[in-house]
This record gives sequence, structure tokens and C-alpha cells, in this order.
Amino acid sequence: MKRHARLLRTVVVGGASLAMTLSLAACGGSGGSSGDSDTIHVLVYGDATNRVEKQLVDTFNKTSKVKAVLDTVPGADYQSKLQTLISGKQAPDVFFNWGGGSIKPYVDAGLLMPLDDFIAKDPGLKSNFLPSVFDTAVVDGRPYGVPMRGTQPVLLFSNKKVLREAGVTAPRTWDELLAAVKALKAKGVTPIALGGGDKWPTQMWFQYVYDRVAGPELFAKALKGDKDVWASADSRKALGMLKELIDTGAFGTTYDSVKFTDGGSPALLATGKAAFELMGSWEYSTLQDAYPDFVKNDLGYGTFPAVEGGKGDPANLAGNTNNFYSVLKSTDHPEAVAEFLKLMYSDEFVKAQLSVGNLPTTTNTPEFLGTSADPEYSTYQYDLVKKAPAFQLSWDQAFPPAATTTLHQAVQQFFNGQMGTDAFIAAMQRLPAA
Repeated sequence: MKRHARLLRTVVVGGASLAMTLSLAACGGSGGSSGDSDTIHVLVYGDATNRVEKQLVDTFNKTSKVKAVLDTVPGADYQSKLQTLISGKQAPDVFFNWGGGSIKPYVDAGLLMPLDDFIAKDPGLKSNFLPSVFDTAVVDGRPYGVPMRGTQPVLLFSNKKVLREAGVTAPRTWDELLAAVKALKAKGVTPIALGGGDKWPTQMWFQYVYDRVAGPELFAKALKGDKDVWASADSRKALGMLKELIDTGAFGTTYDSVKFTDGGSPALLATGKAAFELMGSWEYSTLQDAYPDFVKNDLGYGTFPAVEGGKGDPANLAGNTNNFYSVLKSTDHPEAVAEFLKLMYSDEFVKAQLSVGNLPTTTNTPEFLGTSADPEYSTYQYDLVKKAPAFQLSWDQAFPPAATTTLHQAVQQFFNGQMGTDAFIAAMQRLPAA
């Protein structure tokens, strides 16, 4: 949803998706503790694209003696539920994650299976994915994840009808964004929808402004434990720009009571109550599921605005390089799990993901771009990812989970005025190194 969500960070929207919840009593992947001796449990983030996971599970079960069971947790609860389940008797065999810092604690705890042996038997589990994406789930030199779903750059989505009526075009620069905010406010429209109640959508604004001002190097140093970068001139400049945007009223006044995970912020965009939303590429599938006519007629999308004089290349991306399936060391059925993971580079997988607006990072993806839900959108994303000089993993996924609460609280409190520049810098300096 991404979320954070994330990623993916795709999120629960619509009654059908909300109904897809995890039956904890059914989870028995760890040593077959629930008596499911001939099953593997696959735990995924619950959202509008779960139908693709269900399709692949059904395909697997047609030929496998060991059956796969798909368990979903609503997006807003996924990370906390995973942390509760993963070391207990109800642990899954395979689980959805974002790679990077999101799995390192589990690797350090000895809970995950390195996939070297799987790859030795089937090199396609590595060679059929773009290397830059596959490597996101490499920890301490060993692979712990196979890409699933698709790459999820964060884009600036828009309501083209609202923009036309306000005489506004999609902003290419930060100054154009500020001008658009002024024009939209004059028309009585909230310029930018924000699911601030989830916190991670707010974080997206920090990720991009910091990249455009300072380039990717600042955050790379912060991940390695360099505390000084948060107090640098570039950091202060980025925070000053964010404060200026907030103070213009760009996000309205009630954004902290709005969530993406319950469909609130996408609804503002789709119904014309807001003009823009900065969100992961899963926004497309979320809106396609809930507002198909809007997607067909008035959904616009583009990259984050450039910052004049900034060090970051305007072609840089932020978001989630992909989602991954990782495997618990305690699974009773590693052979079946390995067979299941092979589906993640199959033609069926690629076509199914494209049909819901996701963009797989398999090497065969270009063959099927024309079959996607929106070939123009899929091709646009693919070209962005292919050409991006840098692709920054979402901050809360790049840092270990122990950093999430501090990070989320800091971005929220800075946005709503409870925390000033110096306090924000101090909070970020307390984050643990990845």
C-alpha cells in the first residue's frame, strides 16, 4: 500500500478485499503444528490484488501433492501480525515482505532459510529477475527472497478533470507544484489528498523531497549510521520546503484523520475532492477495483517534481523495488515451497500481475506489457524503472522494523506542527543503523 505499506504496500480497498482476512487458527506452516501435514501456508498482505495470489495458489494445487493455503492479513495490520506469528507455532511457511531492513531481523534471529540451495537446483529463481531488484532481498551476501507482485515506484497521481477545471497542469517542478496548490485552493479543492492516519503516506513526501534536494547519498549515509547527515544544510533545506508546502494548506486540515488503508484518500482523488495524491504505483489497482470509470476517464500520473538547484536527478525514484516471498527455515516442505516459488517467474504470473496494474520485474515482462490492464501505464512504469539512476527503497522498509514507530511518529508530528525542525532531526538521529 508500500507500505509501508507499501511495500507491496498495496492496500485493502473495497468490501471484497476487506472480507479477505487471516484465520489465525488455520496457520500451521511451522512444523505442521495445526495438523496440516500436507500443506504449506503462504501469508500475504491483504489488498485488492490478492486475487492474483489466489489464482497462483490454485494453479500450484492442481499438480502438487502438498497443497498451498493462502492466508491474508489486512494491510494496516500486516507487519504487526507478522511479527507476532513468525516465531510461534502458527508461523507460515512462506511470507510476503519488502526485502531490505524488513527481513534482516528475522535473518539475524535464524528464522529464515537462505535460498542458495533452491537457486542451485533452479538458477531461474535468480536469473529470471532483474538483478537490482533481486538483490534487495540479499542479506549478508545470501539471498532470502524471491520477487513477487511487482515493482512499486511512488508516483504523483492526479484527477485530470479537477486539474482542467482549475486551469492547472501536472507540475514538473517544485515551483509549479506550489503554483498549482494556490490555484486549486482558489477553486475550493483540497490540492493534495493524504492518508496521514496511516503515517507511511506522509513519509513519501520526505523521501522524495530529500532525494531531490540532497540526492540519494544522504539517506544512504543515514542507513549506515551517519547521524550528522540529518543536521546537514541539505536536510534543513528539505524540511524547510516541506514546511512551506504544508503551511500553504496543500493537504487541508484533516489529513491525519484520513487513511489510505480504508480507502479514504483514494476516494478523495477519485471523487474530485482532491487533485493529487502521492502514492505507490499500486494506486492504479486500488482505484481500478473501487472506481473503474475514474481510472478509465480521468486518472493521471507522473513523476515527482524536480527541485531547481537540487542534487537529486529528477529521474530518481522512491518506493518499493518489489515485494518478496521469504521462507521460514522450519518449513516441513522445502521441496514444495521451491516448486511454488517457480511460479513467480511464469508467464501466467506476469500476465496476471499486469492485469491488475502491477509491474513484475521478471526478465520476460516486456513480452507481455501489451496485455496489461493499461499498456500505456505499464510501459510508462517500466521505462521509469529501467532508466532511473537511483531507486530508493521506502525509508521504513530500508530501516529495520525497530525504527518504524519513531520514524512514523516523527514525520506525522512534523507535518501537523507538533515537532519542529530540530526535534525532527533529533528523532531521526535516534534511528538504528540498518
